[in-house]
This record gives sequence, C-alpha cells and structure tokens, in this order.
Amino acid sequence: MKKMLLAPDKFKGSLTGLEFCEAVEAGIRQVFNEVEIIKSPLADGGDGTIEVVRYYLNAETVQLTVNDPLFRSIQASYLFSPSSRTAYIEMAEASGLKVLQEHEKNCMQTTTLGTGQLIADAIDKGAKEIILGIGGSATNDAGMGMATALGFRFLDEHG
Repeated sequence: MKKMLLAPDKFKGSLTGLEFCEAVEAGIRQVFNEVEIIKSPLADGGDGTIEVVRYYLNAETVQLTVNDPLFRSIQASYLFSPSSRTAYIEMAEASGLKVLQEHEKNCMQTTTLGTGQLIADAIDKGAKEIILGIGGSATNDAGMGMATALGFRFLDEHG
C-alpha cells in the first residue's frame, strides 16, 4: 500500500494546515482508494499554532477576555496540559495581525498586553512551563505589554 504524507503549514488567508490536510485527503481519496494518508499539519509559531498543538496533544482549551493590540476587550484562548503543567500560547491570539482591521495595523500604537494576560492566567492555573509562539504579531513593543501584565513597571527619567 502506498503512503502519502501531508505536512503543510497554513495557507494564510484561506486554509489552516489541518483544513488543507482534510481537503487534500478528500481529493486523493477520489482518485486513489488504496493509499495510507498521514496527516501531519505544521505551524511556525504564528496563526494556527494552537490548532496544530491541539491536534497532537491532549490539552484543555482555556478561553478568557484579554486586551487586543489596541487595548480593546476580546476573547482569546490558549492550551493547558494539567498533567505536564505546560501552557501553549500563540501570540497571534491576543496580539496578532489577525485581530485587527487593515487600517488598524500600526505597530507604533499596538501592545502585547493581551499576550501577557494569557501568560499570567496560565501561571495562575499552575503552569510551570510556557511555550510561546510569537509569529503573526501586530506589535513592536519589545514585550513591554507582556511584562506589564506580569507586574513589571517601566519608568522614564521622571519616575
């Protein structure tokens, strides 16, 4: 029996890696009945990373309200594995380009605060290890927003 390996990342703006695998498998099955299809979606740390991690791991989805890159309230999620006490966080969920309209994309006015809020929640839930995918970010704040959410204070020469 022939084997086919499908190992795509997302097709930005159209299909996730998993959706691609499902679509291609359906097409292959129309032509070849006797084939083993191995679906192995990939991610680069940006949009879709959480979906790919969920495909491979048994982890809980945690959803909460955080700030988007422009300080508005949005729903974002991350994965948490209680057995390993590991959280899997995708920066794009809270601080990504995907949560902004085209005219809102200005990295001089955006923040990673929402990603920090996800991290803080994971720590509160008992995470001892945090895997952070940083692709797809709409920000350029050097992580100051994340650090602020974790209790750091940034001061200028006036305190």
